[in-house]
Amino acid sequence: MSVSSFKDLDVWKKGIDIVECIYTISRKLPKEEKYGLASQMQRAAVSIPSNIAEGFARWRRKELQRFCHFALGACAELETQLTIAYRQKYISKSELATIEEHLDHENRMLMKLIRNL
Repeated sequence: MSVSSFKDLDVWKKGIDIVECIYTISRKLPKEEKYGLASQMQRAAVSIPSNIAEGFARWRRKELQRFCHFALGACAELETQLTIAYRQKYISKSELATIEEHLDHENRMLMKLIRNL
């Protein structure tokens, strides 16, 4: 199958799934975190598929690789923020484990894409 749009990429689709999970989780955070941790988590999550889309739109392998690296950074940032949310008892251990599993899968897909470019 040929890829004609970033929307055809499984790595982008997984990123969108992560965004949906994070928005669900962030709605559970205390109101005082609306402009703090919740906002940072949402921005990091949105950054993952956004960087993939931007890199794809530039039509250069090196650019897509660079933006995939940015997406990897956003994954690490999000994982850190989720750890903070867990340690503050805003999310459960099972919620943390579920989203970390999604992030791990996204990281592996990003690394594979970077290697194959």
